[in-house]
Amino acid sequence: MNTQRSALLESLARELLTATETLVPVAPLRDRVADMDLQDAYTIQSLQLEHHLAAGRVLAGRKVGLTSVAMQQQLGVDSPDFGYFFTDMVHHDGARIPATAFLSPKVEPEFGFVLKDTLHGPGITVEQATAAIGAVYPAIEIIDSRISDWDITLVDTVADNASCGAIAVGTEPLDIDPAHLGGIGCALVIDGHTLGRGTGADVMDNPVAPLAWLANVLGEQGVALEAGQLILPGSFTQAEPVTAGSSATADFGPLGSLTIHFTH
Repeated sequence: MNTQRSALLESLARELLTATETLVPVAPLRDRVADMDLQDAYTIQSLQLEHHLAAGRVLAGRKVGLTSVAMQQQLGVDSPDFGYFFTDMVHHDGARIPATAFLSPKVEPEFGFVLKDTLHGPGITVEQATAAIGAVYPAIEIIDSRISDWDITLVDTVADNASCGAIAVGTEPLDIDPAHLGGIGCALVIDGHTLGRGTGADVMDNPVAPLAWLANVLGEQGVALEAGQLILPGSFTQAEPVTAGSSATADFGPLGSLTIHFTH
């Protein structure tokens, strides 16, 4: 990569960092980098991660996005992406979260995997990834875009940390075997209205497959998924918008649920 292009990517990373702090969105990035590709986008994402870690923020885990047909169709893509989140971005069941902390938040119901073993790809199989899961929790990802009006393509969202805003995770694990998640159903309920339903099989046919995929992609970069980290493998449903006053629930039926509230 030439010096001029590197400088441009660093400038865009700084723009996104500023947008995160000020909640003033930026114009789409795809039109500002000639032939912008995924490598460029992940470089911008990595530069922001390095900044946050240097500032003392603590990595809590990773997210995989765009793993269901519903989410891929919503964005018009055919491959997943990934991002990261810090401990100060993680909320719990019953949390009251200021809607003003986000630009244009949407919610997605997901599993939350807490790893009991470190996964260091490449070469990780779904079976190995399954064996590394210590517990499965109900989770909600709050996605948000620092790009104006959600005007995003794949490279825009990847550069913007896969549009991650915050995470909510239950306080009690679901009583389920990580090897049999495909048939588990979940509904997204907002203000008492069910806006989407899905099963584990809607997430890349097996919701552990994104975990193995992520371990292998990061492994090629020399990065491991560490024991104790929380990994979100992707949404059961399309993302739905929320506003101040909204309550959102990931409802796993008799297995349990997770509810968060957005405040003024």
